[in-house]
Amino acid sequence: TPPSILAILGSGLSSLVDELEVEQNIAYSEIPNFPKSGVEGHAGRIIFGLWKGVPLAVMQGRAHYYEGFDMRDVTLPIHVLHIMGAKTLIITNAVGGINAAFMPGDIMMLTDHINFMGMNPLRGVGPVNPKNPFPDMTSVYSKNLQQVATEVAKQLELPLKTGVYIALAGPSYETRAEIRAFRQWGADAVGMSTVPEVIVASYHKMQILGFSCIGNLAADLHPGGMSHAEVLKAMEGIQPKLVKLIGGVVERIGNVAQTPESSK
Repeated sequence: TPPSILAILGSGLSSLVDELEVEQNIAYSEIPNFPKSGVEGHAGRIIFGLWKGVPLAVMQGRAHYYEGFDMRDVTLPIHVLHIMGAKTLIITNAVGGINAAFMPGDIMMLTDHINFMGMNPLRGVGPVNPKNPFPDMTSVYSKNLQQVATEVAKQLELPLKTGVYIALAGPSYETRAEIRAFRQWGADAVGMSTVPEVIVASYHKMQILGFSCIGNLAADLHPGGMSHAEVLKAMEGIQPKLVKLIGGVVERIGNVAQTPESSK
């Protein structure tokens, strides 16, 4: 069944597929030119199936710019799944909490982002598509989907934060001075992914909903050193909550996912 919704799962967040009625399970390595992440917590598979009757594609893990992939490699899956029929993108990531009110285990819904990766995945795309050489980014994250997610979270009695995500190239974690600067810019959480995929999805006029899982505190709030193992441990506690939230959103929007959103 062609997917109407694409869900991309970040570090340690692959358990969503346990609830999926699987139709096809494919390793990234089996797909020509498909990038495969080597980062722990990223399974490297794409699963096609049904979530309570809604056709869904789930990417278990993603390739990262910091792994040495080109931006076109990182965003290739978005182009492919869009061609296959996906009109909605639900994307997740594991982040460091810049906002002092955030704690590990919190879920933040993205309201906007800051691209501080030093690169744009649409570089060179303009001449190929002269009708849209300078894509608008003023309203990237769907207000309609945010409202749906807020309602689902309320029904689940699940606290849901909101905020701005800033993306860095990585792979080094941020310095304390950088975090202080990012906070002044208005960023609430920091990570090393998501923005490239979101930019390309927006270019394709997809509806976008993003969730950041607070895996640790950012550098100037952190009492000690930072590690990926710490993030994965925090994700274990977040998984059940996020699966219920995404599942509820998919169920709510499934029947209208292919309808263009007038407010985007």
